[in-house]
Amino acid sequence: MSEATERPAQITWDDFAAVEIRVGKVIRTEPFPEARRPAIKLWIDFGPEIGERKSSAQITHHYSAETLVGKQVMAVVNFPPRQIGPFRSEVLVLGLPDDQGEVVLLTPDKPVPIGGRMY
Repeated sequence: MSEATERPAQITWDDFAAVEIRVGKVIRTEPFPEARRPAIKLWIDFGPEIGERKSSAQITHHYSAETLVGKQVMAVVNFPPRQIGPFRSEVLVLGLPDDQGEVVLLTPDKPVPIGGRMY
């Protein structure tokens, strides 16, 4: 980061601790043709403490609905639900942009128990 680049605002440990980022396993998917940009509906199992939650993600460049089932993904699970057209998204699935700006999902590099909280 250069000196001319604006730095992000600093947060406290308590701010970070308030964000619950958990690992879940995609158990079902559907295309989401009603979305403004191509997207996929995801049903994700976060284990017994949180249960199954839904999300919508604009990830069609690198992923198809069929290839996501069984994949472990990272998501923020304590945002309020958000209505996206006719679909209610309950978690925010996390990703990073590739060199073309397309989303690559954040996933553990080894299998881990679902529901685990990031730290």
